Amino acid sequence: MLRLHAYQYHRPHVLDEALGLLAEHEGDVMPIAGGTDLVPNMKHRLFTPGHLVSLRSVPQLRGVEQTDAGLRVGACETLDALAQDPIVLERFPSLAHACSLISGPQLRRMGTIGGNVCLDTRCTYYNQTEFWRQALGYCLKKDGTLCHVVKAGTRCVAAHSADAPGVLMTLDARLHVSGPMGPREIAIDELFTSDGIWNRRMEPAELLVSIVLPWPEKTARFSFQKLRSRNAIDFPLLNLATTANFAEDGTVLDMQMVASGMGSYPRRIGKIEDAAVGNRLTDSVIDAIAQQAYRQCHPLDNMIVDKDWRRSMVSVLARRALGELAH
Repeated sequence: MLRLHAYQYHRPHVLDEALGLLAEHEGDVMPIAGGTDLVPNMKHRLFTPGHLVSLRSVPQLRGVEQTDAGLRVGACETLDALAQDPIVLERFPSLAHACSLISGPQLRRMGTIGGNVCLDTRCTYYNQTEFWRQALGYCLKKDGTLCHVVKAGTRCVAAHSADAPGVLMTLDARLHVSGPMGPREIAIDELFTSDGIWNRRMEPAELLVSIVLPWPEKTARFSFQKLRSRNAIDFPLLNLATTANFAEDGTVLDMQMVASGMGSYPRRIGKIEDAAVGNRLTDSVIDAIAQQAYRQCHPLDNMIVDKDWRRSMVSVLARRALGELAH
């Protein structure tokens, strides 16, 4: 049986109190919201903080509110709540769809949108018990000096395995973050880095407070595609989020496509507008965009499924997404 280590649990009721606890115990503390990913990782001894700061009773991290700037979503809103929220379903259907596909029903009722955005990267050689990892000599991400994915590699390439961030990138979301230096706002495109050990530009003592989604154009169409071994619960092997605006005659005005689940951060697919803008999504246009996505995506052996098959599925998911947008 995998047991948790000893730690001290804190339950603040205001944001400043939570931030103060994170600053006070910096280096030996972690925030916990739903805990659906953190607790299993603690059992695997991937994290062993001496203090946990619960965010569930902090009202500033809750709520879904319509504003002039867009829809404000508190970071501790659950995935299940967003998957069923009427405004999210109507105006941001790809986000609702992505949230509805994360893990299983019980975990969606506990897991939060902020936790999904800040989800730790995953790897075949990292997300294992301590006994398993010790037998292999550990890895770059935890306790070791060797990357088992890229031999002689000096940089961790654990995979970004969250579902919501790719969608949020296609929605031009902005993140409100708060920490010891005060609040700040950043575009979600600026959040992620290529470092698989810590792949986001946030300090450990900072918290994601809320996400603001600008209101989309009325001509916008959305798609979210997810590939996984078991549709019931598994982490993604590949995600593809797509958003496009259309003219009255059905031609594409602009398009965004983001792939995740391969490297340490979600990746925008570039140059797709060369084939899409000014054209209808005919079979030939869809094929050109799908091939462009395939050329830019290169999965690594950081998951249990063959990387060449995962790459082949990029164009398959792209065709499915574009087919949805076309109709």
